[in-house]
Amino acid sequence: MEKQDKIFKLIKLELKRQENNINLIASESYANLNIIKAQGSILTNKYAEGYYKKRYYAGCKYIDKIEKIAINRAKKLFKADYVNVQPHSGSQANLAVFNAILKPGDTILSMKLNHGGHLTHGSKINISGKIYKTKFYNLNKKEKIDYNKVEYLSKKYKPKLIIAGFSSYSRICNWKIFKYIANLYKSHLLIDMAHIAGLVAAKLYPNPLKYAHIVTSTTHKTLSGPRGGIILAKGDNIKLYNKINSSVFPGIQGGPLMHVIAAKAICFKEALKNKFKIYQKNIIKNSKYMAKIFIKKKFKIVSNGTDTHLFLINLNNKNITGIKAEKKLSLANIIINKNCIPDDNKKPFITSGIRIGTTCITYRKIKRKYIKQITYSICEILNNINNYKIIKKNKKIIKKICKKYPIYNFN
Repeated sequence: MEKQDKIFKLIKLELKRQENNINLIASESYANLNIIKAQGSILTNKYAEGYYKKRYYAGCKYIDKIEKIAINRAKKLFKADYVNVQPHSGSQANLAVFNAILKPGDTILSMKLNHGGHLTHGSKINISGKIYKTKFYNLNKKEKIDYNKVEYLSKKYKPKLIIAGFSSYSRICNWKIFKYIANLYKSHLLIDMAHIAGLVAAKLYPNPLKYAHIVTSTTHKTLSGPRGGIILAKGDNIKLYNKINSSVFPGIQGGPLMHVIAAKAICFKEALKNKFKIYQKNIIKNSKYMAKIFIKKKFKIVSNGTDTHLFLINLNNKNITGIKAEKKLSLANIIINKNCIPDDNKKPFITSGIRIGTTCITYRKIKRKYIKQITYSICEILNNINNYKIIKKNKKIIKKICKKYPIYNFN
C-alpha cells in the first residue's frame, strides 16, 4: 500500500487541534460536512471563466446551473436584486468594487483600523491604501461610531466612496445615517457586512441592502460557510452591476472556484432554515453573556458591551499585552486573537487588547454553564498570567468541555 502523504497526517493533526481547543476567534466558524464535501469535490477540476451562459470554456452545462442556484439562494436570503458569488474572498470583493467605481487617486472615507475597521478599507499597508487616498473616521469617547465626524470629513473631503462595516466593532451600525451622509455629499456607499452576514440573514442585525449602493461580505464568518466572498446590491442599476461583474472578471480574477461556489450555495440554503436563525440568536446571547461576566470580573470591554457575535477586551488595566494573553491562553487550549483597541499605542503584532467571538462555541452547542466556566478560565489565567499551575489546571477543564462537545462526529 502506498504510504500516505504527510499532508494528510497534518490535516488529521489540525482536526485534532480544532476538536481539542475552544475557538473564540471572531472571524472563524465551522462549516458543516456537506459544505466541506462540496469544497472537496470534482468541481475543483473545472475552469469556468465568465458568467452564466457566457463562458470562455466549454463543458459548463452543470457549472452554469450550480452558479445560478447559488445566486438565487443568496438573493432570497438577503433580499437582493444583484449577487456575484465569484469573489475568492472578502478582500477580493472589496477590491472589485473599488476597481468598478473608483479611479486611482480617488478619496475613500472609512473606519480607522485600530478603531474597528479593516485592512482592505484603505489601510496604507494594503493595496487599497496605495491606489486610493483614504481619510478615516473613528469612535467617540463612548467608543461608539462618531457619526458627526463621518459627516464632517465627508463635507471636507467629498469622498467618492464611504465605507461602513468593521472587523472588530461590537455595536449596531446606523446604516440610515451613513446613507444620509453619502447622499448629502454624493458619495457611493459600500457596506462591508463580512462579520455580521449571518446575523443579517437571521434578521438579527439591520439589513444593509436597504441603504447601501453595494454590499460586500465573506461567507465563512457568522454565515458558517466556505471561505469566500460575495457582492450584493438592491435595485435595478444594471449599469453598475455590469461594471462590478467586469471588475471581478476579467478585472481582478480569472476562473471562479466552482467547488467553493457550490459550497456557498449549500451555505445559503442552510442559512434559510429556522435552525440557522436559532443558531444566530444563540451566538448573540452567548456573546452578551460572556461580556457581562468579563465586566463583572473587572475587565474593560470596548464600548461597554456588545450587540453582535464579538467584543474587544482592553487589557491596559491588567498590564498585559494582547500577544502575551493570546500565547498564555493557547497553552490552556483557548484560542483567541490579539487585537488593537481604539487609539492603541502598541504595534499591531503586540496590541493592548484581545478579540472574543462566540460563533464557534455556539456551533458546538456548548451549554451556558460551560460557557461560564470557559469565561472564568480566561479571567483566572489573565489575572495570573505567569502562573503555569493555573494554566495547567484550566487546560484540563477546557479539554473536558471539548470532549463533551465535539465539532464533528465521524463515528
